[in-house]
Amino acid sequence: MLRSRLSLLWLVPALMLLMAFRQVPLQDPAPLAVPAKLTVTQVAKAVKQALVKREWLINSDQPGKLTATYARRDFSVQIGITYDRQQVQITYLGSSNLKYEVKNGQRWIHKNYQSWIQNLETDISGNMAMENF
Repeated sequence: MLRSRLSLLWLVPALMLLMAFRQVPLQDPAPLAVPAKLTVTQVAKAVKQALVKREWLINSDQPGKLTATYARRDFSVQIGITYDRQQVQITYLGSSNLKYEVKNGQRWIHKNYQSWIQNLETDISGNMAMENF
């Protein structure tokens, strides 16, 4: 009985350490270059199609600027996307239940956020390439 309690004392700190590894530094991605022949309308279409494909909800749609939310189960994240004929920029705006925090001036967030943004970037780039044909 004492042995199992001692094991539990070791298990709790180990689990806390594993939870900490679920965070990664949050860095907004570099702007995506827009192919030379695309219009702003085509860029907007490429961005919106990527958001819809990845099940993001578009909250605000203004010329050159979108805001979108990705919400599942018990978490959500909001991003801003600005675009023109030269570039598309994705920016983190806020989140709930994604372990977001600032430590020593560095922003941290749940590791899955980065893959969601990379997926969006890939889809936006692919959509823009298709618009270019």
